[in-house]
Formats: sequence, C-alpha cells, structure tokens
Amino acid sequence: MLATRIISALVMAPAALLAAWWGGYAFAARAAAAAAAMAWEWHRMVAGRFAVAGWISALAGAAAALGAVDRPGLSLALVAGAALATTALAPLHQERGRLWVGLGSLYTGLPAVALVWLRQEGDLGLPTLLWLLLLVWATDTGAYAAGRGLGGPLLLPRVSPKKTWAGLGGGVVCAGLAGLGVGYWLEGRVMVGVVLASGLLAVVAQAGDLMESWVKRRCGVKDSSNIIPGHGGVLDRLDGLLAVGAAVAWATWIAGQPVLRWQG
Repeated sequence: MLATRIISALVMAPAALLAAWWGGYAFAARAAAAAAAMAWEWHRMVAGRFAVAGWISALAGAAAALGAVDRPGLSLALVAGAALATTALAPLHQERGRLWVGLGSLYTGLPAVALVWLRQEGDLGLPTLLWLLLLVWATDTGAYAAGRGLGGPLLLPRVSPKKTWAGLGGGVVCAGLAGLGVGYWLEGRVMVGVVLASGLLAVVAQAGDLMESWVKRRCGVKDSSNIIPGHGGVLDRLDGLLAVGAAVAWATWIAGQPVLRWQG
C-alpha cells in the first residue's frame, strides 16, 4: 500500500506543480476537473447515488473554476446558485436531509474558485499557490511520520481513530519548515510571518482532514472513492488543501492583498 501511495504521489505531484506553474486556464482546467470529481464523490457518499443534483453540482463547480480566471464574482454566484438548486432538488425523504446535498456545491466548488483566484493574484499568485501546496504536503508528511513514530493520545478518536496530537504537532512543525523555505526562496531570509502563518494553516489543513473524516463516518464509508490508487478519492487527497485554500483566499480578500505580502 505504501509503494502504491508513493507511485501515485509521484505521478500526481509533477502534474499539479506544472499546472500551477502555467496558471491561467491550464490550472483552472485542473481545478475544474477536481471540482467535478469531488462533487461526484460527495453525492455518492451523502445521497448514495449521482443523480440530477450531482450533475448540477459537478458542472457548476467545473464552470465556476474556469470562470474564476476572469470573473471570480460570477463564479461565486454560480456556486451559490448551484447550492440552492441542489438543495431544492434533494428528495424530501433524503436520509441525511436536503442540507447535506446542497452543501456539496459549496464544499467542492468554493475552494476550487478560491485556488484559481489566488493563482491570478499578480506576481505573488504563483508563489502563494506553491506555498499552499508545499505546506499541505509538509503537514501530511509530518503528521504521518510523527503519528506513526511517536503515537500517543488520539486527537479526535470518534472522528478519526488514527490521528494523534503528536501527528498534529509534527504537521505544524513541518509546515513551518516549508514556510521557512518559502521565505528564503522569495526574499533570501526568514519571513517570520510566513513561518507562523504556515504553522497556523497546518492546523486548518488538519481540521479540513478531520471534517472530511467526520462526513465519511456519518455516511458509513472508508474512502470518498477509489479512483486514486493508494489514496482513495480526490476528496481524501485534497481535504486539507480545500480548507487552506478557502482560508487564505478569505484572508487575502479581507486584507486586500496577498497573504505573502502582508506576512513578509
């Protein structure tokens, strides 16, 4: 299983980095494909099937990701409209309620729009996106290594039976190291704000991971799907990035400038 995970990561990571490097519609197309795949997984989990509401969520998410290159405001409106439409279309007898069906459009569409929008943020668009990718990968690696190596008390055993407090600490430390490297790459110095922000975002990434674990537990499934060998589904692989991307996009919008600029 570990060998399969490594091979899958070696295939996926270069493609993700290349799309991020190109930016524009090249990256938006990848985000659109991910949004559609995540919508498919979400509706299969919470509704047991991929029906009309699922198609609306998937198509709206993909279109919103592509539209975020030039018209992010319209993309947000499209995602919101899809959430309302899918909520209305959810059957009244839906076991988990209309809200779960409608939530899929927001959960999968908004982060896709956020990441594409962040990539478009001028000269810091690419560094911001690479920073987020690196810190999420560092968080996952650090959490896995520390959790397996140190063990100890579980973080939230009712949600995830394997995540430990030691793993959370390892993820924070490794994310901080990633922030340290980004500072030297951008400015040739330690950017204390970026290091601290990276550690904080590691907690956000872990929260995103736990959120998806909680949804899967409620739905009675182990993985969101099995389309990525060794990793499960797209939601399983991107859960931390979804939370981090949304958080950084919100902070960027509130501050009126890229996080890397005001954290430098």
